[in-house]
Amino acid sequence: MVEHSGLDITCLNKYCHSTSSFNSDKEKKLFTKLKVNLTESYPQKNAEVLSAQYGTNILLLGVSLMLPLSYHATAVREEHLLSFITTLMLLQLLWMVCYTIRRERHRDLRPEKDAHAGTSWIRGGLTMLALLSLIMDAFRIGYYVGFKACVSAVMGVYPVIHALHTISQVHFLWFHIKDVIKRYETFERFGVIHAVFTNLLLWCYGVMTEAEHFFNKHMKRLSDLGYQNITTENLGPPCNCTTSACTVFSTSLYYLFPFNIEYHIFVSAMLFVMWRNIGRTIDHRANRKKPTTPTTALVFGPILGLLALASTIGVLVVYSIHIEESLETRVAAISMFYCYGVVMLVAMCVAGGIGLLVYRVEGLPLDTTENPSRQLDAEVLLGSSVGAWIMSWCSIVAVVASQTNPRYRWTSLAYSLLLILEKYIQNLFIVESLYRCRLEPGERDLRAQTPPAPEIFSVGGSMVPPYNGITNQAFDGQDRCCGTLESEQSDSGQVYGCPRKHSEVPLPVVSSIMIRRSSRKREILKNITVFLFMCNISLWILPAFGCRPQFENGLEQETFGFTVWTTVLNFAIPLNLFYRMHSMASLFEVFRKV
Repeated sequence: MVEHSGLDITCLNKYCHSTSSFNSDKEKKLFTKLKVNLTESYPQKNAEVLSAQYGTNILLLGVSLMLPLSYHATAVREEHLLSFITTLMLLQLLWMVCYTIRRERHRDLRPEKDAHAGTSWIRGGLTMLALLSLIMDAFRIGYYVGFKACVSAVMGVYPVIHALHTISQVHFLWFHIKDVIKRYETFERFGVIHAVFTNLLLWCYGVMTEAEHFFNKHMKRLSDLGYQNITTENLGPPCNCTTSACTVFSTSLYYLFPFNIEYHIFVSAMLFVMWRNIGRTIDHRANRKKPTTPTTALVFGPILGLLALASTIGVLVVYSIHIEESLETRVAAISMFYCYGVVMLVAMCVAGGIGLLVYRVEGLPLDTTENPSRQLDAEVLLGSSVGAWIMSWCSIVAVVASQTNPRYRWTSLAYSLLLILEKYIQNLFIVESLYRCRLEPGERDLRAQTPPAPEIFSVGGSMVPPYNGITNQAFDGQDRCCGTLESEQSDSGQVYGCPRKHSEVPLPVVSSIMIRRSSRKREILKNITVFLFMCNISLWILPAFGCRPQFENGLEQETFGFTVWTTVLNFAIPLNLFYRMHSMASLFEVFRKV
């Protein structure tokens, strides 16, 4: 018989557990920690990375379909690309409908708003561009009706879906672009990035179509001038139009392409800001939209800007007429363009330099608070400058290495150098303007009324209180009324318990002088901003409507060859057009902020 009177000393400790239960608890804690880490920290970052990769691959797939079309391959046709883009637009429409329905179902939960994303004037400008895009869709439908006997039905479905997509997207931008999404973040990241890259793909398709049209027009011009080795091919539908308006539709389409291209690239930028704002914690103090300052004394900026715009219209008309005529008139037209460009770029460099000097004199600090919209503006501004820079450096190399010496050779060199310098100065002016802190009127008055701290060269009774009974007798005569520091504080205008001496210059005079100087600086900056705004409009109009002497001068083709130089231009000119349009938007924001 076994006795149980003895104590089991292994179980006296109250923390004693079996080995299996200890391992089980340890495994549960490890699993719980791993589960928390996987469900709280990593998925949102993973969703951001995965959604970015998803959008990038959508864009690359679309570009892969465009490349065979640019070389007129028979295996991939335009209807294949349009079917893919139409599918993407339908998916974006489905996402926007789902998002709007969820917002309506949770109307009581007001989402946070980013006050800096999608300002009203940007949405208004995009609405105007969208209206022009809708007119282009109407022309596309009319063109399809004329050739429906020999073209695919996709050519008619695409403009209808694009028009519906444009209307729905403008509605979404007006009412939801400021939303900071905090619910269903993973799903919404994919939806927003899908919309971003769908618009980017539509931008690429517009750029490809417009570049192909200009290239064919250029080749036809060379053929008409007698170049026997240049051949053109008819890329139109293989049948006759059944209506009398087909020529009007096809011609008008290419005048509306620049507006449609700018519409899609701006929408993609706005949606990218919304994607960056998903899950963001808003700083409500920095998120306040500051009121705009009143506009006064705008004289020189608008006058000089209108003069630049009027001269641009004249150059465009003369260039378009003379470039189609004989070789001598073509050379004169190209020379006129480069002379006009040199004058315009010099004026813009001087204006931007003056603006930077005004900022140096003003000496306000930079605003470093988080602002995705402003950060994207600066990054896109610098990134889109690459197009003009690569085109300018290629032109510089071609001018220096060229064996021919046409009349416009050295003006082309000056134009290219000034184009590089102008973008340097304008980018710096815009970025510094966007990041400068702005004083409100009350803050400005307070700053103006605050006198500088006095320089202390000796210790006197009028400036500091007695210390351990030791005073400077030389300055004690007129300030003997000073008491202790605790009993006489600065409520009566005293410093360290002593009465403040009156300044020889009355305080209101000093305040008014400083306010007047600050107002004068703002007037100078506003005039500079208006002038640069009008100049960027001018430099956008010329290449957008066919004034592209880089195709016509022959210097770059002699150095790089026709194929390489055409490829460079097809990359650089769309980026340069976007740069000018984005500069206009940024300068308008600068004008409102100054």
